[in-house]
Amino acid sequence: MPDITLTTLVLLCLAAAAAGWIDAVVGGGGLLLLPALLLGLPNVPAAHVLGTNKAVAIVGTSGAAVTFLRKAPVRVGLAVRVGLMALAGSMTGAFFAAGISSDVLRPVIMVVLLGVAAFVLLRPSFGASPAGDGTDRPVTRARIVTAIVLVGGGIGFYDGLFGPGTGTFLVLALSAVLHLDLVTASATAKIVNVCTNAGALAMFAYQGTVLWQLAAVMAVFNLAGGMIGARMALSRGSGFVRAVLLTVVFSLVAKLGFDQWNA
Repeated sequence: MPDITLTTLVLLCLAAAAAGWIDAVVGGGGLLLLPALLLGLPNVPAAHVLGTNKAVAIVGTSGAAVTFLRKAPVRVGLAVRVGLMALAGSMTGAFFAAGISSDVLRPVIMVVLLGVAAFVLLRPSFGASPAGDGTDRPVTRARIVTAIVLVGGGIGFYDGLFGPGTGTFLVLALSAVLHLDLVTASATAKIVNVCTNAGALAMFAYQGTVLWQLAAVMAVFNLAGGMIGARMALSRGSGFVRAVLLTVVFSLVAKLGFDQWNA
């Protein structure tokens, strides 16, 4: 456990719970969790922050995936194939992430945050209602290969290298490439996201860059948030969460920008 105050630990646990909730409902919980770890652990190397982030996130994502599997239509076979490629991609990304410093990571995360915020603002209907059941539009072999290689490998690599927004990117890509409605795409994305987290975590663990004690405490809160969020996604929709996500995104951009300016 790093040398942090009780207040910081409590705030990190609350951030983990909120991140699990957001990730399950609309994706992008890493947009909150990783910056929170960067802010809460300013003297910890970036590789350790990334590794700890994965150890926390995989627990909440797994809980959300189980909840979705019980109540939402999921193409498990396809999700597993995309997930296996994503696992390989995330391990590769995590390998390269070991040499990244926090000074490089902060501006990259700011760009990703602003990009996701712009998309959410420009596409107010995203995640608000189903886009169809996907049964009336053919999914060709080429699209399946594209999903496996580009969605799985590409987004998996990104998740291992940086991570924030992976869940949202997966939902968007799976919906666009495979004609999945947003509920099915979100449920499928959770399975793929478990694989990306597992691949990245395996590499970070191998490199010894995981703060296991801190991750174990935060993971309990992330799991609770993820399971609650998955149930809310199936019953209430994501309008309120979208507003919360935008508020969090802009707040974190402002804070990271201030820290980067004073670095």
